[in-house]
Amino acid sequence: MSKTSIDRRHFLTTAAVAGAGLATAAARDWSGQNPTRYPDPDIISLDPRFDKYKIGNTPVQRLYTSPNALWTEGCAWNGVGRYVVFSDIPNNIQLRWIEDHNRVTVFRKPSGNSNGNTFDYQGRQISCQHGHRRVVRYEYDGTETVIASKFDGKPFNAPNDAVV
Repeated sequence: MSKTSIDRRHFLTTAAVAGAGLATAAARDWSGQNPTRYPDPDIISLDPRFDKYKIGNTPVQRLYTSPNALWTEGCAWNGVGRYVVFSDIPNNIQLRWIEDHNRVTVFRKPSGNSNGNTFDYQGRQISCQHGHRRVVRYEYDGTETVIASKFDGKPFNAPNDAVV
């Protein structure tokens, strides 16, 4: 046999094996792009009673990834400003994703190691601050009003989440 036919045979064999491997591989998309159909295979219900709350055709979108982010949580949607605010507790900052710009920026630094965030009916942000052991409301002018810092005369340990 000539060298050309061996190379061709080797190429075709490799292509057939690779094609079979791709055809039998799990259909997973690790690119971070939105799934084309909900439920996203990466979202798993640990309790089957939760399945009734899944909404069809609702993709999960990753808004923020950073090697500097240590522990983010406490997201809250502001319908007037059209943004999501969330906290990076150990880094002592609040971040904000603005819908119109589709990017995340630092919203408040320092944040008092805020954790739980929500908005009241007037659109003012309420945050639970681990560092200051209190629940505060940010007024329109940026000042803080302490809503609660004690229970039965004793200071809070680390307020966590808030709901209005």
